[in-house]
Amino acid sequence: MTSVLDTCRRAAAAKHEIGALGTNEKNRVLLAIADALQAHRADIKAANALDIEAGRKNGLNEGLIDRLTLGDDRIDGVAEGCRQVAALPDPVGEVTEMKVTPGGLKIGKKRVPMGVIGIIYESRPNVTVDAAALCFKAGSACVLRGGKEAFRSNQCLMGIMRDAVASCGLSPDILNLVEDTTHEGANVMMQANGLIDVLIPRGGARLIQAVVHNATVPVIETGVGNCHIYVDASADLNMAADILENAKCQRVSVCNAAESLLVHRDIAEQFLPLAKQRLDAHNVVWHGCPDTCAILPGIVPATEEDYGTEYLDYEISCKIVDSVDEAIGHINRYNTGHSESIVTHDYFAAQKFLDRVDAAAVYVNASTRFTDGGEFGFGAEIGISTQKLHARGPMGLKELTSSKYIIYGEGQIR
Repeated sequence: MTSVLDTCRRAAAAKHEIGALGTNEKNRVLLAIADALQAHRADIKAANALDIEAGRKNGLNEGLIDRLTLGDDRIDGVAEGCRQVAALPDPVGEVTEMKVTPGGLKIGKKRVPMGVIGIIYESRPNVTVDAAALCFKAGSACVLRGGKEAFRSNQCLMGIMRDAVASCGLSPDILNLVEDTTHEGANVMMQANGLIDVLIPRGGARLIQAVVHNATVPVIETGVGNCHIYVDASADLNMAADILENAKCQRVSVCNAAESLLVHRDIAEQFLPLAKQRLDAHNVVWHGCPDTCAILPGIVPATEEDYGTEYLDYEISCKIVDSVDEAIGHINRYNTGHSESIVTHDYFAAQKFLDRVDAAAVYVNASTRFTDGGEFGFGAEIGISTQKLHARGPMGLKELTSSKYIIYGEGQIR
């Protein structure tokens, strides 16, 4: 097994090769990767089946098993993601903000590759392909470290992609997978100063906080999603039920799924039975405040912890509120800065919600499930940044580049 530091060193040695590639060359490799993934789907599914079998033996819940699974549709999806990234405009080399100083210097800002991007993530093997494709198009080498639950799948996917890169005449060390899935191995990666230029954690709260607290390389914090749907007094109740059902149940295991419902008191007795009927079809467990429990007898009383929980399962917390201001206060106390939605026909309530809710994506009359690079037109994304520095929200190609100033002179001295 190659050591973590050796893997990082190989990536650092290859970053200048990928950084010098033109757009057409990068796109050619991405299309070759897409074709190779589809051509080797049987190998991918076989490796994935071993991970799923081991996951069930180790007690993974069905939400996590869903995140782990690579069926034909998801293999086609990640291959199509590579093609979409190839079709996107290349941000590398773009010059912006060109200006001329009083002294005649021409100063501009140019997008450049990060160099080596490290990504630590958990049980979604499709991230291996998405991350590799985005880093490659952004002109950076990558070092990827997935969870042990998906190791066989990740190893298979990375082998296929490295072979595709080599078949195009480039160093396969542009794309790298860390084989050490221990905590100690992750810590080595977090402290690979001088080798990894930026580190992005993608996964649950425990993983993200471990990286934020232990890393000595620069970190972009991403995507724990305690997302809320607030149904205001003026809401169309059928629309609200549609949005809630989609946001909670369309795919429970992702960070933009709704985990909490807030309902204005004026419509709670009408809306909550309708909402429960919709979610009962998916066997959703409700955790409600005392007022919610009075309207929906038999549900689980909510605790303080419930309001801050990202369930990633068929569970939801619910609280009745007296105003949009109370809803905003509750959301800003318990949310994770990801995605929040109000359902309302009141323009002023909508604008107040948009202005005052502190999150990367804030919706009016739409599901939180749209917080996604593909839905936003970025192609595949590296994650949802919930911080405020450098990048916020879905992180596409531009967010994976840095910049440098370029200055043209005619002999000026200071």
